[in-house]
Amino acid sequence: MTVAAEVEAARFRAVLGHFCTGVAVVTGHDGRAPVGFACQSFAALSLDPPLVLFCPAKSSRTWPVLRDAGAFAVNVLSASQRGLSTVFGARGADKFAAVEWSPAPSGAPLLAGALTWVDCALETVHEAGDHYVVVGRVTALGEESVERPLLFHRGGYTVTEPSVVPVEGELGGFLTWPRPDDWV
Repeated sequence: MTVAAEVEAARFRAVLGHFCTGVAVVTGHDGRAPVGFACQSFAALSLDPPLVLFCPAKSSRTWPVLRDAGAFAVNVLSASQRGLSTVFGARGADKFAAVEWSPAPSGAPLLAGALTWVDCALETVHEAGDHYVVVGRVTALGEESVERPLLFHRGGYTVTEPSVVPVEGELGGFLTWPRPDDWV
């Protein structure tokens, strides 16, 4: 019996839904039109060289356009951008019709109001089940923000509460990077 046969998809989704993720929109431009999709599977991968990853479904219609463009931007959404997440999470119509954006250095769309952004050149792609693991080399970064991020947890949106306790001491044993201030 394979592991996949032992793990029911709905149960897998419910259990992994307990892990809170940020919500981002991965965008690109193929020279004709901008494209993008909402993404929860985004993470920092490496500091040296600076790499990030995201995981599009193999069934994604946007991923082939991003792959062919060779560059993409990750727009980290703020707590006030639930509607934008819904627009980019749906299939269909022109997602950029009512969205204000400007081009990143790569030409990929940077969405107005995003917490921040990461512009990337496509580094490598790995097949992984029904998804791809896409690694991007970071070529430019947006500004930092004090706004709260949009998060996804147990099938719904949520936000963080402002922290009143410094985390450096709390995370010291958890971090595998040389210093807490190096943690992405």
